[in-house]
Amino acid sequence: MHQTIRKLCLGGAGLLAACAMASAQLRGHGGPVRALAVTADGGTVVSGSFDTSVIRWSLARNAAEQVMRVHAGAVNAIALIKDGRIVTSGEDAQIAIWRPGEAKPMTVLRGHSAPVAALAVSPDGTTLASASWDGSVRLWPLAGGPARVLEGHQQNVNGVAFLPAGDAVVSVGYDLTVRIWPLDARAAPVIVTLPTPLNSVAVAPDGEIVVGGASGEVFFLTRDGGVSGVLRVGETPLIAVAVSPDGALVAAAGIRGSVAIIERSSRALARTLVGPGLPVWSVAFAPDSRTLITGGTDRLVRRWDAKRGEHLGSVAIGSTEDPLARYAGDHGAEVFRACVACHTLSPDEGNRAGPTLAGIFGRRIASLPGYNYSEPLKNLDIIWTPETVAKLFELGPMTYTPGTKMPEQKIGAAADRAALVRFLQYATTPN
Repeated sequence: MHQTIRKLCLGGAGLLAACAMASAQLRGHGGPVRALAVTADGGTVVSGSFDTSVIRWSLARNAAEQVMRVHAGAVNAIALIKDGRIVTSGEDAQIAIWRPGEAKPMTVLRGHSAPVAALAVSPDGTTLASASWDGSVRLWPLAGGPARVLEGHQQNVNGVAFLPAGDAVVSVGYDLTVRIWPLDARAAPVIVTLPTPLNSVAVAPDGEIVVGGASGEVFFLTRDGGVSGVLRVGETPLIAVAVSPDGALVAAAGIRGSVAIIERSSRALARTLVGPGLPVWSVAFAPDSRTLITGGTDRLVRRWDAKRGEHLGSVAIGSTEDPLARYAGDHGAEVFRACVACHTLSPDEGNRAGPTLAGIFGRRIASLPGYNYSEPLKNLDIIWTPETVAKLFELGPMTYTPGTKMPEQKIGAAADRAALVRFLQYATTPN
């Protein structure tokens, strides 16, 4: 029955409107909400999901107006062009450009060889920047023509943003570096190395660069690369950051399900938005600089008053199923909570962005039928055991399983790794 309801809700804008919550929380995606963008007039939100769909929402009606599908994998990023066009990208390495209301994209850009993780449009609306796990940034002329390729990152590039003057683009990646690329091809990039893998970047109206790291820290950099501040907002990875249009606030979202609201001028944590405890994958401010839109593993698009720290509209925290509810109180399950966006525990639930972990122990890496693994993983000689799973999170996926599509995450405490392994041993074993 739940599958039938989900199909009806995803069938079209009219049915989605009926399925949309009466509150200010928007329901319609069948998977975690990975990407968000808000139009300049604040009337429309566009969301992208692990379920491969893009939904265009009317905030005035709390209803979906259009469902767009073209990507063969998770939708990782969305950007909006001044003329109203929508840009989407995803795990399939493709970039699609849409006119609102049209069933098919007007253009599909190809060139990246790995998932496209982030998009940005230049302030003058002429250039699209894309960041990819192939290690490159590409600059696409929106009027047409070949892309300029910026190479130098040694691992996945996770974030990209233009400086306000439009004279440079900033990228961040797993290789610990922030790179500031002048659009003048004759000038060399500024490279800044930070102490942790980097997952997201945003730029304030005055040009300050804000970066979210896997260490749970937010880094503040000047436009020429000087580190001007660091604020720790948690102990687990930050997935997404956003700066309010007026530059006053920074939102930093993480895998533990909370969003830190930071007063940028003082580098102080002002408040924390707490949702259902599942990872928050995407954040975007509305033009009023007060309304914050979030998307996460609970499959909802939520609206918050960022200055008061409250939900807008009625709260629906208990309305979605928590896949770990029956393991309440189990420390290993809490450690695993960071993984539920990508992995299921039982064969009935199937694959998500990552393969199901059902029956994982004793299985060779990259061998589960029906899942499209990265080619480098197929050449690794690893059997999943309690010891190898613990080693994966001790060293990190990029080191232990090079070539993986899995987000970088380490579990520093041996006790936490042991708790996770114990949990997986009984939660993934068929009864």
